Amino acid sequence: MNNPARNPGYWPPVRYLLVLWLLVLSAVAYLDRTNISIAGVEIAREFKIDNAHLGWVFSAFLIGYAAFQIPGGVLARRFGSRRVLALSVIWWGVFTALTALVPPGMRGALLLLILVRFALGAGEAIMYPAANQFVERWFPIEERGKANGIIFGGVGLGAGLTPPLLTAILLRDGWRASFWSCALAGLLAGTVWYLAARNTPEEHAWVRSGELETIVRGRGDALNRTAGQYSRSDRRPGTPWTRIYSSKEILALTWSYFTYGYVAWIFFSWFYIYLAEVRGLNLKTSAVYSMLPFIAMTLGSLSGGVASDWFARHLNARTGRCLLPAFALGCTAVLLLVGSRAANAQVASVVLACGAGALYLSQSCFWSVTADFAGEHAGVASGTMNMGGQIGGAVTASLTPLIASHFGWEASFLTAAIFATSGALAWLVVNPDARLSAIGGSQPARQPESS
Repeated sequence: MNNPARNPGYWPPVRYLLVLWLLVLSAVAYLDRTNISIAGVEIAREFKIDNAHLGWVFSAFLIGYAAFQIPGGVLARRFGSRRVLALSVIWWGVFTALTALVPPGMRGALLLLILVRFALGAGEAIMYPAANQFVERWFPIEERGKANGIIFGGVGLGAGLTPPLLTAILLRDGWRASFWSCALAGLLAGTVWYLAARNTPEEHAWVRSGELETIVRGRGDALNRTAGQYSRSDRRPGTPWTRIYSSKEILALTWSYFTYGYVAWIFFSWFYIYLAEVRGLNLKTSAVYSMLPFIAMTLGSLSGGVASDWFARHLNARTGRCLLPAFALGCTAVLLLVGSRAANAQVASVVLACGAGALYLSQSCFWSVTADFAGEHAGVASGTMNMGGQIGGAVTASLTPLIASHFGWEASFLTAAIFATSGALAWLVVNPDARLSAIGGSQPARQPESS
């Protein structure tokens, strides 16, 4: 069928329009998951929940999120990123709204909050495995760092908007209204995604022939071209579970992402409360200063993705994909130690925010390496890795206040710094050129010719 939209002249590339909307979905996802840290003080007061039990509510989301990472990757491969992501976003909206529907003074409210947050986590688990499946299909290997950097820029954007935006709504209309706002934002964003996206560039009417050629040539998989159309071979093998789970790359990345998640979720779940209760900042001031880590995360994610692609292209893949995240995690450890010991609350906020930014310099590398390694199984491989990250987040959500209550908040940040250091070391055993082969495990890919 002749498709006039394949003709040259359409600008900008469709893959970048869609990945920018994935940034929006990513921002909404983090708005939905971090809103409870802003509303946590009010929720704890209303339902008479102490910080230790509030940590259970935080952890419930992350347990659900971790448990459904691999199923999310399987669904993304089976049904494609378009439908799976749309369904996921609708799910977030429903369970975010259900959080607001927990009746005031209800007996057993803690258990209900835990169940609702677990279900919300299960729905959000699909987001990043499906997004990585999208990147694997829509982006050449040499652009995947940038693409993932854009997607995860939404993490800092969403989490950064959460404190001032939801604090304003909370102070004016109560914490429940802030949850209703988040639910509506998710439903709108998911609808736009479903209407605009397709699973592959071959299916999208807006993709011009030049862009399609660029994507297919750089995608790194075996494709057939027939009658002017590109299509994957009819052979569609099952998921090679044993080879994925015996790969040192996946094992190392999963551990490193565990440490990454442990550190990140200190900022997502406890930083706002830390500034208010430990550093003595008032509610509005805490909202302002708690934005800083998320601004730094956005900048770190975007610049880390660009830097990773640049180093991989101009130096080598190991520098761009492995040494960069190792360095970033090492810097994170140092900044956590320095910031937690700063006497001045404002200085501590800035230094710790820089630690969050350094952490996110490594973000796109995790997802780019898993996409390159696993090919069409990118959703499963990255879901496995992300499961490790969310287990790390679930651990910190409950362990951080426990350590702080017994040994002080400096000890909590010291623990995070130790984890970050071990995560940096794990990158040293990752081979960025390894690929999941059809037979016999992972094998190094052939090096592309230098341009």
